[in-house]
Parts: sequence; C-alpha cells; structure tokens
Amino acid sequence: MNLETEKSMSRSELSTASKRSPELEELLIDAEADDEQVQQSHPLVKRPWLLLLGLILVALNLRPALSSMAPLLSEVSRSLGLSAAQAGLLTTLPVLCLGLFAPLAPILARRFGAERVVLGILLTLAGGIILRSNFGEIGLFAGSVLGGASIGIVGVLLPGIVKRDFAKHAGTMTGVYTMALCLGAAMAAGSTVPLSEHFGNSWAMGLGFWVIPALVAAVFWLPQVGSKHGAHNVAYRVRGLLRDPLAWQVTLYMGLQSSLAYIVFGWLPSILIGRGLTPTQAGLVLSGSVIIQLASSLAAPWLATRGKDQRLAIVVVMALTLAGLFGCLYAPIEGLWGWAILLGLGQGGTFSLALTLIVLRSRDSHVAANLSSMSQGFGYTLASMGPFAVGVVHDWTGGWNALGWIFGIIGAGAIIAGLGAGRALYVQVQSEKL
Repeated sequence: MNLETEKSMSRSELSTASKRSPELEELLIDAEADDEQVQQSHPLVKRPWLLLLGLILVALNLRPALSSMAPLLSEVSRSLGLSAAQAGLLTTLPVLCLGLFAPLAPILARRFGAERVVLGILLTLAGGIILRSNFGEIGLFAGSVLGGASIGIVGVLLPGIVKRDFAKHAGTMTGVYTMALCLGAAMAAGSTVPLSEHFGNSWAMGLGFWVIPALVAAVFWLPQVGSKHGAHNVAYRVRGLLRDPLAWQVTLYMGLQSSLAYIVFGWLPSILIGRGLTPTQAGLVLSGSVIIQLASSLAAPWLATRGKDQRLAIVVVMALTLAGLFGCLYAPIEGLWGWAILLGLGQGGTFSLALTLIVLRSRDSHVAANLSSMSQGFGYTLASMGPFAVGVVHDWTGGWNALGWIFGIIGAGAIIAGLGAGRALYVQVQSEKL
C-alpha cells in the first residue's frame, strides 16, 4: 500500500469517525481501502473459491494435533509408562509452543511471504504428527513440540490473510475460519479412538491418521504460493503496546480463557473416563461439546457488539464455561451431555470474543496485527500452565476432585481481565511505516 492510499485512508477514517461508531468503523474503512488498493495493484487470486477452500482446509488442521491426543492419553500413558506429571507435560508442550513460536510468524512472513510460510509449516506439522506417532516416548514429546510450534505460526498468519484477501467480508470469513477450526477439533476428538480401534487398537495409527488432512491441505494451498500478494511488502512498527494496560488485559483474557480450553482438550476425556465412561464415549462427549462451539462462536461476537461494550458478554460466556466444567466434574453422570452442551456454548463464545477484542481494541489493522501477536504469544504461553497444573494436581491427589479449584481460579482471573478488556477503549500506541 502506497503513501497516497494511506493518506486517503486516514481522511476517510477522520471524516466518518464523528458520524458512526468508533468501535468498528475505522477498521472497516481500513479494510476496504486495503482491499481496493490490492485489487488495483495486485490481482490476488484468479480463483477466489480455491483460496477459500485452502483457508478452510488449513484451519481444519489447527486443532486435530491437540484434540486427538486427549481421548488416547490414558492408553498412551499406560503404553509408554508415563506418570501423570509427564502426561500433563505432554498436554502442556503443544500449548506452550503456540505462544513461544507465535512471534516468529510475522518475521517469517516478511522474509518469505505468508503463503510460502503456510505451505512450509503445513509440511512441518505433518512431520510432527509422524514423529509423534512412530518413535516412542522421545518422538511423542518431540513431535508434540513440532506440532505446537507449527500451529502457533500458522494461527498468527491466517487472520492477516483473511483480512487482506477478503477485506470487505472479513467478519464473515473470520466466522468461517473459526468454525473450521472448531470442526477440526471436534472431528479429531470424536474419531481418533474409533480410528485406533479400526487399525488394531493402535494408538500410534489413531494419532498418525491426522497427517493425511495436513498433506491434503498442503496440496490445496500450493496454488497460493504462486499468487502475487502485496500486503506484506510494507512493514509497520507499533510502539508502546507492551506498556499499555488495556493490551495486557486483552492478553490475559486470551491466555486465561485459552487455558481452560486446553484443559478441556487435554484432560476432559481422562476426567470422564475416571468417572466411568469408555474412551470412545469420552471422546464423543468432547467432540459434541466442541461442535456446539460452532454456534456460539458466531453468535457471541455479533451479540457482544450490539451493546455499548463487551463486559456483560464476557461475564455470561465465562459463567457458562465454568458451569459446564463444574457440571462435567461433579454433577451426576446421567446429565453429562447437558453440561457438555453448556460448556460448548460458553467456550465457543469465550474464544470468539477473545479474537473480537483484538479487533475492537485496535485503531487500525497494523495495531490489530501486533496486538494479535502479543495476545497469542504471551497468552498461549500463560495458557500452557493450566494443563500442566491439572497433571501435577492429579498426580498429587490421585483423583480429579481437586481440579475445581483450578477451574475456579482461572475462570475468576479471566472474568477480571475480561472486565478490563471489554471496555469500549483503544490501546494507546503509535504506528509508523518502517
């Protein structure tokens, strides 16, 4: 984007700021200007349906490497002789890598281009899945690290590609992207145990199956590598983000709600197996809960932007999440599906609101990109502590009842951070072209 376009964007933002809501208008104008400039200077995609299909297939692969492990965790632990603490580390490592490797994404994109990075990382993800399922305990942990790192990098890049190439439909495409992500998680949670049973009760085959969707996504993404894209050619420096309290509130909310989400991905089936369910039943409950997230992930942001701010919406979805978690942990097993549905409604809303807050708290797309990197980098690093804490507490106590304290503390922290992040304010930073 050149200087003339940038100036016209600024004039548009200033002229409309006094007429319409400051929450979304500046970002919508920025997105439309980006789209017009890119369409004039760089014919992006001759077959936009192919890009859309590629994005959906890539998004489908951002959770199976995480959610496929949970239903098989007990079997994997028995097979390899892992302690509960080691099992907790196994669920923690991928989430930790989401945060640690997220800052690499913009660096790699500026050096090689976002499309090439996505293709390369899909192949890296496939390698991690193969490593995790074929080389014993060392391969299990090393593959988990590689898989988490791959997902962390791609997860930062995809929203930027959506905003650039579907600028006039960014909201709809973000919803499609989120739904695909949830669908991938649900598919892996519900089908990994049946797949392992189909292949002779082999947990390695059940986990290794998910290399196929990663390779399919890479094939359909390949045409994007040759496309001409100009949005990543201009770099911006955003100053002051790490000193802004609102940015940290957004980051803490992202991290704490993610911590509960990855506790569910990593440990809910084991908790339910401990309560008497079979691994297949436990996997189906997790899968069903994640499928319910498809509805609330679309509805929650839409409802949240109808009020003056997002504080009430954050409290509601966090309350639903905590109610579902406590129900799955303590309530009579006969009502389990009701609590799982409640949990899905809550967690679909908490995740989509976390993404929405990044946009609403940013004045322009460049600030949003940097806030996204910060909230995912620091947030997922914080989130990784939750699954690890569950493993440690379970190892200490030999049961699951004490986990209620972990749920309560993390949930309360998320509500407190969300009450700050949900205010109708912008992060106070400076953005300048390099």
